[in-house]
Amino acid sequence: MSTSAAIARDRFRPSSLGTASDLLLLERVRAGDELALADLVERHQHSLLRLALLFLRDRAWAEEVVQETWMAILTGIAAFEGRSSLKSWIFRILIRRAQTRLIRETRSIPLSALRRSRLETESVGDPVCEEISPPCFERNPEKQVIERETMRCLKLALERLPIHLRVVVTLRDIEGLDSGEVCNLLGISKGAQRVRLHRARSRLREALNIHLTEAAAHPRSLAAVA
Repeated sequence: MSTSAAIARDRFRPSSLGTASDLLLLERVRAGDELALADLVERHQHSLLRLALLFLRDRAWAEEVVQETWMAILTGIAAFEGRSSLKSWIFRILIRRAQTRLIRETRSIPLSALRRSRLETESVGDPVCEEISPPCFERNPEKQVIERETMRCLKLALERLPIHLRVVVTLRDIEGLDSGEVCNLLGISKGAQRVRLHRARSRLREALNIHLTEAAAHPRSLAAVA
């Protein structure tokens, strides 16, 4: 094996990118394959918007940041060296732009506008927790109502977490990143990541326990919202 081939093998080994399919997709995008680019966007678009909305309550701002992120990805993908997974690299670009946009916008708009933007975002639905909903295996109407109310409780609890807790638990439990990736993305220590994740999970668990206790005590209240 040539020296250049060995270097390429080490830089783009599947374990560092995440999966072998990521490696193949990356090479196809670099080769100008438009279908591969469309596949890349389809894989990550929803997650990028979800992450952007963690930082930016205004959906229009979040969508603009996602567009800026894709432009940066296309510009920088040739220089990606595979030192992290492809997903982590993409998320890092998004997070940096979202944080920059948040600082800029909060310096230039009044608090009342921020509150209004938050209400508008909530009215169209925040996708932060959409993918943590368990599949419904039964068509029992009462069980479906309970499931919907449980997921609504979790979504509200996640929304109420401080942003530093919300981001960590989203990256770990919804996006499936490991602790090392989250530390690199957010620039925090393993200890800080562990503490934030524990606090976030504890608060979500507490909110869920309260909800389930109330539901057990007042079962008819759930049926009334069906």
